Amino acid sequence: MKFAIVGAGAIGGYLGGRLAAAGDEVTLVARGPNLEALRAHGIRLKLEDGTHIQARDIRAVESVSEAGPQDVVLLTLKAHQVGPIAADLAALCHDDTTIVTMQNGIPWWYFHRHGGAYEGTAVKTADPDGRIARHVDPRRVIGSVVYPAATLVAPGQVEVIEGNRFGIGELDGTTTPRLQALAQALIKAGFKAPITKDIRAEIWMKLWGNATLNPISALTHATLQDMCRFAPTRALIATMMAEVEAVAASLGVRFKISIEKRIAGAEAVGAHKTSMLQDVELGRPLELEALVGSVVELAQLTGTPVPNVAAIYACTQLLAQSLAAAGGRLKIT
Repeated sequence: MKFAIVGAGAIGGYLGGRLAAAGDEVTLVARGPNLEALRAHGIRLKLEDGTHIQARDIRAVESVSEAGPQDVVLLTLKAHQVGPIAADLAALCHDDTTIVTMQNGIPWWYFHRHGGAYEGTAVKTADPDGRIARHVDPRRVIGSVVYPAATLVAPGQVEVIEGNRFGIGELDGTTTPRLQALAQALIKAGFKAPITKDIRAEIWMKLWGNATLNPISALTHATLQDMCRFAPTRALIATMMAEVEAVAASLGVRFKISIEKRIAGAEAVGAHKTSMLQDVELGRPLELEALVGSVVELAQLTGTPVPNVAAIYACTQLLAQSLAAAGGRLKIT
């Protein structure tokens, strides 16, 4: 199977390295020193058990247009990075190409092939100008939820912190030959790839933590452990999670665990910095709209009150604005 991976960072590199090592034809779209390293040496993975995989038989290109038509396109960019390259994705597609979206948060396609009262409704926070919807046919799309944590420790080198599971599902909940083929390819490469009949519910389960823990950590510079053990922020997290759960419920999604159990799970991770806090520290744009803005948008759509989520969203928007104005570096003088 021919795979193109658009976004050769930690997760893209992890997927690409293992797929190539398993014998699939892999093309990575990368830039700068990462591109140079991939061309020279392939990709080196350090797995969570300390073992290494060196995948040299990988093609690396600088632009999507160089890659040519593929069987499967894995979009491993952050949500706000998809729009700018959406028009280029046509160069990767033949008639039967599948595009797998691997972004956090509510995706642009959420109400496509949904079948509910909001069928076809655009999610503005995921696709503000409609660019993605114009250029990507939702019939090509398979949804995915990314569970592993990994770091690009150097150009062409990925260290896996933990996890190897990628939940996948068709937007309409059916089990199709292309979905089964994708699952088989991922399993052959050493991943867990459970097929779900409700990919939206799985997206909400991950978003439950991302929409609450990420912005609080970005604002406070606290780890998961610290936020969950400090009584006032633990209470705030619980209140925000209740609001997120209410929005999901208004769209027919039910969570299978309690809020307290979800918080306990986050606490058990320990002194881990969320991805949004890491972006603050590195001066990178925050993945705010996909993770928090989308919840506020869907709350407004369904008439669900989310006062605490909205307040934290406003504060984190200001933080993002301040970071942008300061060129990614803020300090107290």
